[in-house]
Parts: sequence; C-alpha cells; structure tokens
Amino acid sequence: MLFGLGAGVIVACSISVSGWIPGLRAWSLARRVVVGLLATVLVGLWVWAVLGIAFLHGPKLAMLPQYLGYSLLMSVFMSVISWAVYRERSTVVVAAAAAEPPKFLARLPARLWGAEVYAVEAEDHYLRLHTSKGSDLILMRLSDAIVELEGLEGARTHRSWWVAKAGVADVRRSDGRATLALKDGSEAPVSRTCAKALRQMGWL
Repeated sequence: MLFGLGAGVIVACSISVSGWIPGLRAWSLARRVVVGLLATVLVGLWVWAVLGIAFLHGPKLAMLPQYLGYSLLMSVFMSVISWAVYRERSTVVVAAAAAEPPKFLARLPARLWGAEVYAVEAEDHYLRLHTSKGSDLILMRLSDAIVELEGLEGARTHRSWWVAKAGVADVRRSDGRATLALKDGSEAPVSRTCAKALRQMGWL
C-alpha cells in the first residue's frame, strides 16, 4: 500500500510538473513521454530507497539499475493499459455522438414521431414539416430549425425552404428554374441564390 500511494503521488506530481514545461500544456504524445520518463526515474528511486532502508540497512547503489528497470517495465505496462482503455472509451464516445439524432426531430408532433423528414417549409411564423408520415405545422423560425437539423444531409433551397437530400425524388426544370420534387408529392422551389451552391453539391 505504501508503494502504491507513493507511486500515485509521484505520477500526479510528474503530470503537474510536465504542465509547467512550455509547449507541453496540452495532453500530447510528447507530454505523455515526459511524464512516463520522469515517473519511471522517480518511482524507481522511491522503491530503491524504501526497500534499501527497510531490508538492506540502507540503499545499495549497485541495485539502483535493477529497480529502475522494474520501474520502466511497470511504466510501459501501465501506459499500454491506459492507452487501450482511453482508445476504447474514445471510440464509444465518438460512436455515441455519431448516433445522436438531430435535435430538431424531438420537435416533431406525436403523430410524426419516427418519420423521415423530407423538407421544412416556412409559412408565416410557422414551419410546415414534410415527412414520410404526412405534414404538420409547428411554431418555429426556419433559421433556428436549420441549426437543429445539423446531422441530417440537406440544404436550403429557397429563403422559405430547407430540403433533406434523401427526400428528393426528382429534379424538374422549367423556364430556366429548377424545382425539387419531394417523395411526399410536394415541390420545393430552388432560388437563383441557392442554385449555384446546390449545383456544387451535386443536387442539380
């Protein structure tokens, strides 16, 4: 227990000291290496001194390399375990973040829960939702809705329309203007302002 407590204090101090070194404030690979080397030497010295005093009537200099070697092996082992755990947790966090649905879906009326959103159309102070389960109105600004739709592949096609790419069934052209035919049968206009961006995205 004494060795574990001492090693814990040494590692914590090594981490703090490494943060004072210019260029090592971020938890980078370089800082990990510095912390590992510093902790290895200090823990080795700690164990060598304590065991020497307790069992050998004083630390023996000839045994110092042996304890430093043990400390190095333990440091490498703990670093590998720490890296493996951190990598697994990072993967889980990234996967959870990627799976999180857009916030806007929580605003769908109960009868549209689970529906695929095809488009959002501004009507005065309301938004008309075009979905795979029909349409409905909610009170919200289009600009705010677009922010909450982040995570769904889509684009603004007109000052009053946001369209999901998956909701487009066809592209129609008439008099030099494009219109997006949606899967629910409605049509979303494409303004001249938005047309260039949509062409660059491969929509038109």
